Amino acid sequence: MAQLRQIVNYCNQLLRIQDFRDYCPNGLQVEGKKEVKKIISGVTACQDLIEQAVDHGADAILVHHGYFWKGEDASIVGPKKNRIAALLKNNISLLAYHLPLDAHPDYGNNVALARQLGFSVKGCVEEGATRGLLWYGELEEQSADQLVESLTEKLQRIPLHLASASQQPIRSIGWCTGGAQGYIEQAAELGLDAYLSGEVSEQTFHLARELDIHYFAAGHHATESYGVQALGAHLAGYFELEHQFIDVFNPI
Repeated sequence: MAQLRQIVNYCNQLLRIQDFRDYCPNGLQVEGKKEVKKIISGVTACQDLIEQAVDHGADAILVHHGYFWKGEDASIVGPKKNRIAALLKNNISLLAYHLPLDAHPDYGNNVALARQLGFSVKGCVEEGATRGLLWYGELEEQSADQLVESLTEKLQRIPLHLASASQQPIRSIGWCTGGAQGYIEQAAELGLDAYLSGEVSEQTFHLARELDIHYFAAGHHATESYGVQALGAHLAGYFELEHQFIDVFNPI
């Protein structure tokens, strides 16, 4: 058992939330019980995750995608009202970490995805808009088709592959989880053979060919399922909590 405030303060410092200009508040978004025995982790704080957390006796929920995003309607109505009402009714806290969780060198989405996929991490971009978010590394030389097969096996979904103009074999790869297809140009500037993210846009097809870099869209949810698990497991060990990851299916 641990105090909620201890857990929140620890996560805020561990993930260095003050270093990020984000699209949402990072940290405690909804306050519940003061003491935490069991924490449920998941990718997105949807109604399904909250209901399963209630059924599993959770005191707190840890997610990557929480609430109160910039630009959204601030009114607490509809699905947002139902989700927050369920948290308050059951006295369950919601902790959410977005960009700080993507970037963390030990428990972040990008590092955790690299471990899942067997990439050899060389580093990440340390400056500019992609600071801490665009990672790169190496893998054994393989064709794009072989990488598609590997991604399918390890992520349990078939990625969309946009071939480079020369269709070169892949020895180096960059990645950023989630909706980071816009970093493909920075990945090409690094001289990488391939770039992987979660989503794809119309212009990504043309950029992949014109920049001569393979692009793989492996799923927003699929690529961001591992950081929150790693952080949840770490918190469980550090604070002697019970932790469980619940994967609510999302094909996006």
